[in-house]
Order: sequence, then C-alpha cells, then structure tokens
Amino acid sequence: MSDRYSRQVLFKPIGETGQGKIAEKHVVVIGAGALGSANAESLVRAGIGRLTIIDRDYVEMSNLHRQQLYTESDAMEGLPKAVAAKNRLEKIHSGVHITASVAEADAEWLSESAKDADLLLDCTDNFDIRFIINDISLKYHVPWIYGSCVGSTGMSYTILPGKTPCLNCLTGSVPMSGGTCDSSGIIAPVVQMVAAYQATEALKLLVEDHDSLRSGLITFDLWGNQSCTMNVSKARRDGCPSCGINPVYPYLQFENRTKTAVLCGRDTVQIRSPHHPHSLNELERNLEGLGEMKRNPYLLSFDYAPYRIVFFHDGRTFIHGTNDMNEAKKIYHRLIG
Repeated sequence: MSDRYSRQVLFKPIGETGQGKIAEKHVVVIGAGALGSANAESLVRAGIGRLTIIDRDYVEMSNLHRQQLYTESDAMEGLPKAVAAKNRLEKIHSGVHITASVAEADAEWLSESAKDADLLLDCTDNFDIRFIINDISLKYHVPWIYGSCVGSTGMSYTILPGKTPCLNCLTGSVPMSGGTCDSSGIIAPVVQMVAAYQATEALKLLVEDHDSLRSGLITFDLWGNQSCTMNVSKARRDGCPSCGINPVYPYLQFENRTKTAVLCGRDTVQIRSPHHPHSLNELERNLEGLGEMKRNPYLLSFDYAPYRIVFFHDGRTFIHGTNDMNEAKKIYHRLIG
C-alpha cells in the first residue's frame, strides 16, 4: 500500500482493505461550486479510483472566498468550473482518473453516468436538479448524498434506494431551505462543514461500512450555535411517485425537462437551444462589433449592455442581467435569430 495513504489506512474502519475498495470506486460529483470543489478534493486525496465532475457554470471572482479549487487566473479566464477543477485535481493526484463535463446535469446525462457509478454526490444549488438526481438514484439503485448550505446554515442526508425515504418523500414532511448563497450570502466554514458530513458518508459507502452510515437528516447553524439530527424514517411513503410501490420517476419524464430556467438568485436566465450546439466561431463572427467579447476554448462571453451573454458549446446560453424569462428569450432571439 502506498505511503501516500498510510495515515488513512491506520484508521481501522478503512484499513488496507477499505483503501483498496476506495481505489476501485467511481463517484459522480454533480456541481463543482463550493460543495463540489470541497468534496472532489477530499475524494481525490483519499484515493478514489474514478471521479466524474459535471458543472454548467464558469469561475467568477465572487466564487473565490468559498470555492477552494479555483484561483484568480481561473476567474479572469472564465474557465468552466469542471475544467478548472480537473486541472487542479490532477496536480493534487495524477493517479486518479478524472472526467470533466461542461454541461447541464439533466436526466439524459445522469442516466448515462449513473450506470457505472457507485455514488452520486449532490453539490448543486437548486432543487430541479436534485429531484432529477433523486429519480436517477432510485431508478438505477445508486446511493446519493444530499447537501445544501446558505448563510451560516447547512444540512445533509444520505439516501439509499429501497431503504431510506427519498427526497420526494422528505419535501412533503421536512422543511427544506429555499434560500441560495446568491440571495442570502454564505460563509466559507458552512461549506466545509457540509462537505465534511458528505465526504465522511461517502467514505463509509465506498468502503462498504453501511452499519456506520448516519440514518437521520442533519441540520446546523454555525453562527447560531445550533445542531440537530432529525429522524426521518417515517417520512417514507408507499405512494411516493419516486420510491413508492409503483414508482414512475416523475422528474425523468420529458414534460418536466425545462429548456429555460432562472439560475438561483443570480439575476440570470439559462436558455438551451432546441436545435443544436453553438458554433462559437460562427457566433464570434456574427456578433463582431456589437459589444466586447471574451473567448476561451469552452465559451464565448459577450457584453450586450446592460446584459452579459455567455454562450457554451453544448447549446446553452446565460443571459446575465435579468430574471425575466420572456425578456431573456427576446434578447436571445435578437442575437441568434
């Protein structure tokens, strides 16, 4: 066993056997922001065999106080978070196989990725994607770990298909935070606390120590000096459309897949092209002279006062400066045709 993991191996619940299991496992990290970067780094340092990271966004200066993998140069270049995370993680551990995907974590992408995953880690900032993760987890029998944080509060819960209540069950009986760090702010220690709970549960699952898993939903307020673990075992419902007796996985159905969405608290609307991926070269030519542009291999950023428009290869567009979907669509069609 490599000396690299000697202190981890000395921890008896892991040991050499557990370390070997970690090296064989594949974890999908959904979202590469604050929670995603912290969890990804913990798993890479722990010796995970394969890590897949998906994120739809890019690094900005406002991320740097809490998103630990990124640097000022990443923000100035506007690098996609998944790419910047992979670049940094490969410098931390060159032996881990890391895949970065600059895309939306939609039902199609998650279905493909979950087929050979051992664990899904929720590091997102919105419930639309979480409900998709939940249904994917249940459909393909892959455990997932929920995590959220805002202000000085956080929560985490481990969902085991067929054994625990799912997210759909919980939302009917447990208050879930609707705030975001973009609307309510956040302090970095909260991120580290939630990530610590998630990464620890992840290690338990990866070494197959299921008896040590936390059964309840943990919530805390670091600033308010409060912590609570809720017993949610009775929240499971036989009639739940996601995990009940006759599941239909409602969030994987076509009518629940949105092509336009307001990004959480960011005064930004995301539009997905219904036709084909963007040709950034063609867009750059067509928009020349209409405003200042910045370009890297992954996206094109275009200042169209008072808006900032960001085009991605996969056909997604961010309209910064509005949270009105109709207004965003008008701007998009004005530029794209």
